[in-house]
Amino acid sequence: MGLRPVDLARRAGVSTQLVRNYEAAGILPPAPRSETGYRQYGPEHVSALLTYRALAPGFGAETATEIMRAVHNGDEALAYRLVDAAHAALNEQRLATDAASDALAALAAEYVDDQPVTGPSLLVGELAHRLGVRTSALRVWEAAGLLAPERERGTKYRRYGPEQIRDARIIHMLRQGRYYFEQIKPVLDGLRRTGSTEALRNAVAERRAAHDRQTKAMLNGSAYLYQLITAGQQDVSAPTARAQ
Repeated sequence: MGLRPVDLARRAGVSTQLVRNYEAAGILPPAPRSETGYRQYGPEHVSALLTYRALAPGFGAETATEIMRAVHNGDEALAYRLVDAAHAALNEQRLATDAASDALAALAAEYVDDQPVTGPSLLVGELAHRLGVRTSALRVWEAAGLLAPERERGTKYRRYGPEQIRDARIIHMLRQGRYYFEQIKPVLDGLRRTGSTEALRNAVAERRAAHDRQTKAMLNGSAYLYQLITAGQQDVSAPTARAQ
């Protein structure tokens, strides 16, 4: 006897509507219908559901969905390529974090230098061009309390002095490393007040820890994916790691 949507939902700890959404998205293979028109799920649907739920935390919902569709279409080569691409992207993020860490350390040294920061002031468009960002990004940073440019008399144009330019470079590097505003603010506060790089070191360490957590999640999801591909219709039960 086939499993009902509610039975499948209970196996994965999700709602029955989410199960239907997964099937519509191609995450689950199509379910046959009973004579009365009800969906009937089997072990292959349990396996697919648990596999997707294990893949999503590490690979992201979009990539996990593409992987599941590839598997159901019998395109294992595409599934492998998607997995490899996700690992390669995470490695690029690790390398970018390492490079940004070195650059940030050099830039942070300017905060502890006894010499005042000198240089011309820039208008918003000039600073945006120098950083390679949109002017709207600078305004968002300002709205978040990260920058406080002065205003020209009369024109009220934003003008960024040398210290603001230095801060903007720090913000830009951290944003490239996918740091959130709430992580960036204490970094700037510490650098501005005392030249302390403790918050910066903590932010970099947390970013690296996030990479490690994602790698572990990817390994967990890959274990389920491996069994789904190699065991066919069998239920996913061998991996000891718990699906997320």
